[in-house]
Order: sequence, then C-alpha cells, then structure tokens
Amino acid sequence: MPNPVQDPDAPLDPIRARRATIARWTLLANRIGYLFVALAMALFFMALVVDFSSLMAGLVIAALVVGCVLLAPSIVLGYAVKAADRDDRERGL
Repeated sequence: MPNPVQDPDAPLDPIRARRATIARWTLLANRIGYLFVALAMALFFMALVVDFSSLMAGLVIAALVVGCVLLAPSIVLGYAVKAADRDDRERGL
C-alpha cells in the first residue's frame, strides 16, 4: 500500500485507508486488552499472597471482563484486515 506521505502522487484508496484505520484501532485494542488480562492475572496472584477478599475478586473479574470485551472483537477484526490485505495482494490490486 503506497504511503501518501512518502509518495504524494499515489492514489489514496478510501477502502485501504479505512482498513488501515481499523488496523490501527485493533492493534491498540489488542494491546490494551492484553494489558487488562495481565492486570487480572497480577491481581489474582497478589490476592492469593495477601488476602483474597471480595474487593480483590471484583477487581480481578472486572479486569478480565474489560480485557475480554476489548480482545474478542479486535482479534476478529485484525484477522479480517489481514485476510483482506492478503486477498488484495493475491488479486494484484
């Protein structure tokens, strides 16, 4: 995909531009989602060591839910973007 910053004469395809935007958002959601899953794991092990209270259990569950809510659609959309790019390359577009 031509970079309009490097090549100002390259035509800007709106579909590829939208796909690149979606790819950036899915990458960000993946990173944040995995961060929340790691936070949930860290909180769980801290709760095991210190004291497994209902507050700690709630924090672990909340972090895990946020991580899963972010990860589920971002992983699917990430694969969709990669498949669309691969299909474009195979077709020579």
